[in-house]
Amino acid sequence: MILQRLDHVGYAVEDLNAAVSYHERLYGAEVAHREEMEADGVREALIAVGESFIQLLEPTRDDSPVARWLARNGGPGVHHVGYGVEDVGTTLADLQAKGARVVDEHPRPGSRGCTVAFLHPKGALGVLVELVEDPALVRSTAT
Repeated sequence: MILQRLDHVGYAVEDLNAAVSYHERLYGAEVAHREEMEADGVREALIAVGESFIQLLEPTRDDSPVARWLARNGGPGVHHVGYGVEDVGTTLADLQAKGARVVDEHPRPGSRGCTVAFLHPKGALGVLVELVEDPALVRSTAT
C-alpha cells in the first residue's frame, strides 16, 4: 500500500490561539509544534494524538488557500487529511500515472521539515489530500 499512516487532520481556523485553547481545555491537548509557513500564508499548531496530529491552521493573509477556504465555507472546519508516505516524489508520480488530479505538480517543503504535495479534492472523493514525507520517520525506518 502506498499510504503508510494517517499523519494529520488539518483544521482551518480563524483564531489559532483560541483553537489551541479549545483543544487544551476540552481534551487536555498539548501543542507539539508551532510554525509559520510564509509561502502558504498560514500559522500552524500541531497537537499530537498518538502518532498522528491535529494540525490547526490560521491564515496570515487574505489570499492564502486557508483564508479562501474559510471564506467559502463560512468558518472553521476540516480542511484536509494528510497521509504519511515513504517518498512523496515517487508517490506523486505513481498517483499521477494512475490519473490522480494534483494541486502540486512537484513535491515542496512543508512544516516540521517534511516534504509534501497535495491532491485535488475533485479527484479524491471531495477531500483535499496531503502526502507527507517525514524525514524523521524515513530515517528511523531506514536504519
